[in-house]
Amino acid sequence: MQANAFSRRMLLIGGVQAGFGALLVGRLGYLSISQNKYYQTLAEDNRVQMIIVPPRRGWIVDRHGKPIAINRSDFRVDLVPDQVPEGQLDEVIAKSAQILQLDPDTVERVKQEADAASGYKPVQLAENVDYDKYAAITVRLPELPGVTPQRGFSRFYPAGPAVGHLVGYVGTASREEYLAEDKNPLLLTPGFKIGKEGLEEVLEQDLRGEPGGQRVEVTARGKLVRELEPKPDKSGGTVQLSLHGGLHEYAARRLGLESGACVILDCLTGEILSLASMPAYDPNSFSDGIGRTEWRLMTENERRPLVNKTLNALYPPGSTIKPMVALALQQHGVDPAERINCPGGYQLGNRFFRCLGRHGPVDMNRAIAKSCNTYFYAMGHRIGYDKIAPMAKYLGLGQTFDLPVVSQSYGTVPSPEWKENKFDQRWTAADTLNASIGQGYMILNPIQLAVMAGRIASGRMIQPKLVGIHPQPAPMLDIPEEHLEVARRGMWQVVNGDGTAGASRLPFPDIEMGGKTGTAQVRRLSSGDGRNVPWKYRDHGLFVGFAPVDNPRFAVSVVIEHGMGGSRAAAPVARDVLTYLFDEQMAMERLTAMEEQWGGSLAERTEAFHAQVLAIAEANARGNSA
Repeated sequence: MQANAFSRRMLLIGGVQAGFGALLVGRLGYLSISQNKYYQTLAEDNRVQMIIVPPRRGWIVDRHGKPIAINRSDFRVDLVPDQVPEGQLDEVIAKSAQILQLDPDTVERVKQEADAASGYKPVQLAENVDYDKYAAITVRLPELPGVTPQRGFSRFYPAGPAVGHLVGYVGTASREEYLAEDKNPLLLTPGFKIGKEGLEEVLEQDLRGEPGGQRVEVTARGKLVRELEPKPDKSGGTVQLSLHGGLHEYAARRLGLESGACVILDCLTGEILSLASMPAYDPNSFSDGIGRTEWRLMTENERRPLVNKTLNALYPPGSTIKPMVALALQQHGVDPAERINCPGGYQLGNRFFRCLGRHGPVDMNRAIAKSCNTYFYAMGHRIGYDKIAPMAKYLGLGQTFDLPVVSQSYGTVPSPEWKENKFDQRWTAADTLNASIGQGYMILNPIQLAVMAGRIASGRMIQPKLVGIHPQPAPMLDIPEEHLEVARRGMWQVVNGDGTAGASRLPFPDIEMGGKTGTAQVRRLSSGDGRNVPWKYRDHGLFVGFAPVDNPRFAVSVVIEHGMGGSRAAAPVARDVLTYLFDEQMAMERLTAMEEQWGGSLAERTEAFHAQVLAIAEANARGNSA
């Protein structure tokens, strides 16, 4: 009986032991076979550390492959805190700071980042280091453990301020940008910069590329054993623009430090050939960062060097819209040959709306050529502005376009419905008269004016394009050719007849430009042409045009802020930039002579402009500290 009981206990205990052993064997098999890859990866992570190598940024080139934004090699110095022997970090930082001549704020930043760094993450000591300092660090490496001088790449813009507003610049990612990318560690890598403003920002993902990595084997305590085979980075892609780089740079130089814009389009395809806005910042200096005070002063500067005036500045178009109004008038039954007498203005009730002169009897062509307000007052009043506004929008005014830009200001093409919604006021006959000559509530940007000119010139529904080459002509407008020809003929007379821009004819016997000047009032002046008032109160000067007249290919718009007249300030710029397209050497000779009179090249004068702003900032800082 006792033997049977003993045998049962032995069997029970043996069964439990066998079951437990089976569980251990099964668990061991599960860990060694099924979970082998998982734990191998964990072990590898404990043994191998990855140091991110930032990718080289893709180039931006023009339609001919000319570089607009490229990379150039430079020198930088980083510090890997985990490679510094214990207790020597402060000494290494101090020695490096002395050689590199780092300021106290930079030294404090390095110390804070070094204390927070882990996993062989490098900390930036200095970038864009000159060769002498780079060499001095290199020869003293034995006494600077953890310091790694290396050759890197920095962004470079060959045209400098000429492309500032167009391409933007690159800079270190902000905290918000880091969080927006789910704490992408690449954004914290020393030397890595992302696009800020312009094409650099909008095309960031195309230009960024893929990071590489330097794998290093370490001990359990983090000591470096050896460097393993690196993973190469993949450079960002090259982006080709429709831009004509030489023309764009010429337009920017021709504007100089005038506050204004110049847009040139291919009026068959809509490709943007120039998108110049001045004055501008130099993206090469902005990429290194500027102080808050300097930024604030540039923001407050009356010439607005931080604003892309081709897209984000809005102006009353003045008389530049009269060819568009002429198309609307014909669409609603006005005979172009009908004459209106101009006695120097138009009487509406007890108010007299003045004209630019006493033009006598004028038809539609003559009204465009002489910019007769009276004609457009009378005809606009006859058909009503609700018949004109749709034509304005059809020709691109008040519209936004599908462009790779950070923002566009689309402005206003007013209408009775718009005024009712905006101000809760009824549209009046006076509003119609003002809007018919491009004043009142109407405000537009320069690229819209260029699109209008291009559509009238070619008769095609062009859409502005900036990225890529698009040789296919745009579809035709739904406007009768004879209506367009009336507007073109009037624009021809503006430049080549006795119109308002006769002094701005192209310097070629067989190539003619058509156009329309405009003067947009900023505030009512009591008398004179504005020379006796502060710059910011003077009238804007505008011009829209196209060339050649007999076979339109290029459309242009120019705005000179406070230029006191389109014929005086804007039309000569349009003449010169179009001259560049037909005879580059002639245009460059003229520009070189002008720059000598102005006191230096665009880059030199931009540098002087920013130096003046910086001097003001430093003077203010000294005053505040005192």
